[in-house]
Amino acid sequence: VQLQASGGGLVQAGGSLRVSCVASGRLFGAYAWGWYRQAPGKERELVSFIAVSGITRYADSVKGRFTISRDNAKNTIYLQMDNLKPEDTAVYYCNRGTFTMESGYVSSDYWSQGTLVTVSS
Repeated sequence: VQLQASGGGLVQAGGSLRVSCVASGRLFGAYAWGWYRQAPGKERELVSFIAVSGITRYADSVKGRFTISRDNAKNTIYLQMDNLKPEDTAVYYCNRGTFTMESGYVSSDYWSQGTLVTVSS
């Protein structure tokens, strides 16, 4: 499985960007998918995930501003980011994982390369 993330760039605060992640291989629809980010000097954090059922969850810091979606026919997940803030500046990664109500989102070792999002003030 290979994951290819794209769509990062430079945007002013208050602006929008959409990052995408295309996955190779089969059974895309059988997995949950997550977006993570890592800012300079910080740990990688889970931003959002989408389960097989379509259940979505967001980190408190992005709730109401970011929207995750998936297109199983295109093996692609998206992260629409609106009202961006300078603190959203980070390298964004997608990940293939699993989700259960008991365990939440559990990441796997399948990661995309990062796509850099820079938000200027």
